[in-house]
Amino acid sequence: MRAELKHLHSPDVSNLKEYKPPIADDFGFLLQVMVGPKGEKGEESFDMMVVTPKWLMNKYGHSEVIFGKHYVIVFEYNYQNIYNRLQYEIDAFEEENWEAIAVKLARLGHWEFDNYKE
Repeated sequence: MRAELKHLHSPDVSNLKEYKPPIADDFGFLLQVMVGPKGEKGEESFDMMVVTPKWLMNKYGHSEVIFGKHYVIVFEYNYQNIYNRLQYEIDAFEEENWEAIAVKLARLGHWEFDNYKE
């Protein structure tokens, strides 16, 4: 089984394709990467922050220690570059079932069903 990038969404940015950050090298926003089984209906959200190094510096300062899990660090905003890189990463995953793929995808972004138990 393989995964497919269905689309990108952000509750912080109304139009990702046309977005121009107010400050080109200092921004951060939530990106929801919608992924599902290739060729099938359905998708699940994997959430990550798209940020610049300057945004990280301004948010956390010089003395903080942070971990980069679920962060996409860019030097400028380019929708197509972000989309292409995500697609490249997602296309590389192949597993026996969707849950195994989703666990791998959760390394990139916070999976909406992470730690879910029925």
